[in-house]
Amino acid sequence: MKVVCTEKSQVLGAKIAKALKIPLVYSQYKTFPDGELYLKTGSLDKETLLVSSTADNTSLVQLLLMIDACDTSEITLVLPYMGYARQDKRFNDGEPVSSRAVARALSSGVSRVITVNIHEPTVLSHFRVPATDISLAPEMTEWIRSLGCDEPLILAPDKGAARFAADIAKIGGWETDHLSKTRLSGEEVRIAPSAVDAKDRDIVITDDIISTGGTLATAAEMLKEAGARSVHAACVHGVFASGGFARLASSGLASVAASDTIESAASAYSAAGIIASAVRK
Repeated sequence: MKVVCTEKSQVLGAKIAKALKIPLVYSQYKTFPDGELYLKTGSLDKETLLVSSTADNTSLVQLLLMIDACDTSEITLVLPYMGYARQDKRFNDGEPVSSRAVARALSSGVSRVITVNIHEPTVLSHFRVPATDISLAPEMTEWIRSLGCDEPLILAPDKGAARFAADIAKIGGWETDHLSKTRLSGEEVRIAPSAVDAKDRDIVITDDIISTGGTLATAAEMLKEAGARSVHAACVHGVFASGGFARLASSGLASVAASDTIESAASAYSAAGIIASAVRK
């Protein structure tokens, strides 16, 4: 088996290859004047581990081309971050179920799929090959321990994300809760833990994805006003769209961390280890 990766997953791909002690294939990428993409990969083995996050449309098209380029071997597709996974329902007539469309397209030419903390687990059923989701909760727990906080409170940004926060809290042996919004007036909203007092607590808000960071930034400011000793934010997938990282960094958060499923300067822990373990199974 050899590891092949698309352009924006090169660092994670190299880490996975090192963890598995298998070769990483050098690939070339370029864009034609009309905007079309070109790639060329090196020699392959009978099995290929293809690593590609699809955080943007270019990466998605590049992945489709890479699957075709690797058609001489059996492909295990690793999607550390799957774009379009949040559109898992048809909310209005005429809309696509985008996660289904992408999952079906990516199923062609691969033998199995591994995802990391996919936003909606039901999306796995749209793949036409065996698909497994794995969790980065243990790696995030270790990062939280490295903060040196005294009995941190692990908060989910809403009730829907409470299970992931609870997984992290269980591993670390910490208390957990979720944030809730209370409308005080037509224009004023209070965001606070649902059941636990934030005063004099070190708080870590955890989520699978940080997109624009708007709600998180507001929550951090209100938690500080409520007397929290420190507020940190940690996620699996750091999208940070529309200046999201700068918004969070200026909101009073003590730190903002993400994994390397989407590679950036905020990547503080790696998905390589859990991906390598999943591939070995």
